[in-house]
Amino acid sequence: MQFSIHAAKTHLSKLIEAALSGEEVIIAKGTQPVVRLTPLPQKRDLFGALEGKVTVPDDILEPMSDEDLGLWEGS
Repeated sequence: MQFSIHAAKTHLSKLIEAALSGEEVIIAKGTQPVVRLTPLPQKRDLFGALEGKVTVPDDILEPMSDEDLGLWEGS
């Protein structure tokens, strides 16, 4: 889809949505195409990214044993 600069200014939010849905959006100055709207790659949320890959022990919030604490502290 090709739009003039004036039409692009008037309908920018719709053109952005079209680009996000995969449509090619070109903005032209007169009849000369000058700009292509392209969505930026979205970063994945890190929350839950390791779901199913990392196990958390049931006692994670319990105090460490003296032996484990000594190992942790390097003594």
